[in-house]
Formats: sequence, C-alpha cells, structure tokens
Amino acid sequence: MRDMPTRERNRAATPHHSCWTRIAIVAAALALLSAAGCGEKPKLSRLPADAVILAFGDSLTFGTGATEAESYPAQLAEIVGRTVARAGVPGETSGAGLARLAQALEEHQPRLLLLIHGGNDFLRRLPKERAAANVREMVRLARVRGVEVVLIGTPEPGLTVTPPDFYAAIAREFSIPYEGSVIGEVLRDPGLKSDPVHPNAKGYRVIAERIAALLRESGAI
Repeated sequence: MRDMPTRERNRAATPHHSCWTRIAIVAAALALLSAAGCGEKPKLSRLPADAVILAFGDSLTFGTGATEAESYPAQLAEIVGRTVARAGVPGETSGAGLARLAQALEEHQPRLLLLIHGGNDFLRRLPKERAAANVREMVRLARVRGVEVVLIGTPEPGLTVTPPDFYAAIAREFSIPYEGSVIGEVLRDPGLKSDPVHPNAKGYRVIAERIAALLRESGAI
C-alpha cells in the first residue's frame, strides 16, 4: 500500500488533536468554575473580649423607630458580648458619612466596622454612582487604618426593596463579609417596621441577629 503523503497525514491527524485540545480547555474551565464555587467566604480576625465594634451609618444605625436600647447596635452588643459603639446620624447621606468616618474611627479605635450607608442617597434620588464611590471610599479608609469591615447593603425604595448591585461588588473587591438581604426582609414585613423605611424594635433584633450570625460564620466571634 502506498504511503500517505506527509501533508495528508498531518491533515488527517489534525481533527483528532483539535478535539483533545477542546476537551482540555473545557475541562480547565469547569475546574475553575468548580474552584470558584467552592471558594471560602471572607474571614475576619477573632475579636478579643475587649474589642470595640463600630456601627456606622444613618438612621438605621441610630435606631430611629425604637429606643436606644432597642437599636441594632445595642442588641448586637448583648448577643456577641462585645462593645458596639453606635455612630448613626439620621438623614445623613453617604457623602456626609464619608466626611465623618475618619473622626469616628479615631474616637472609637474599633477593631471592626459595621457599615450601613446609602439609604438617604436613594431616598433623595442622588446618583447611585456617587453613593457607590462614597461607600467604597469608606471601606478603603477603614482598611488602610487596619480596621476590618462588614458591609450591610441598604435597599432602594420600590417593589423589591433590594440593595443596588454595587454593595456586593464592593464586598467582592475588598474581600469583606457582606449581608445583602436582612434590611430588605425587615422592611417588607409590616410587623417589623415602625414606618415605611425604619424597623421597630423587633426588626432591629432581626438585623442584630443576622449580623451576629455573619460574625460567627466569618470567625470574628
């Protein structure tokens, strides 16, 4: 039998080689997806018993709709057995919060920052891009000072009562723990609200319990 010319032999072998190449590429892609799906959630350093947690934000942190003892920072302190400093200013926008944060960090010297901000930007229909930039800068400011951060998303007004996507994106960018659902869940439940945009004491308890669960999951307590 006459030997096949070299060019024809190479052409005949090419489809087989190409097939295995595609299989290898697909397998590598699946492995990467699997690794991403199995990746651990962001972790925090263990908080000593005398550590200070700074709860920073607007009226949701202040506790509007309940007493000071019923605010989420006060209830969280009871749950986790750590000092939780309450630094919430009702009506504050994210820009004003950014301007205030450095002083609050200096005053309280926290090991951990709980950040809930942006709701008043949404209520006033300020640009979400500005709110995102301000929240990102608050996270960065805390991190460069050696303060770890937990980010809690504030929902936009509307039918779904869900946070904008930029909160989750910032959490991914800085690899910090993120809670994106609890405030929306509370505000969708009439029994947990004092008015359309603020929880009551029971609602703040739900927020405190959810944040405590996230702190346990992340290794902080």
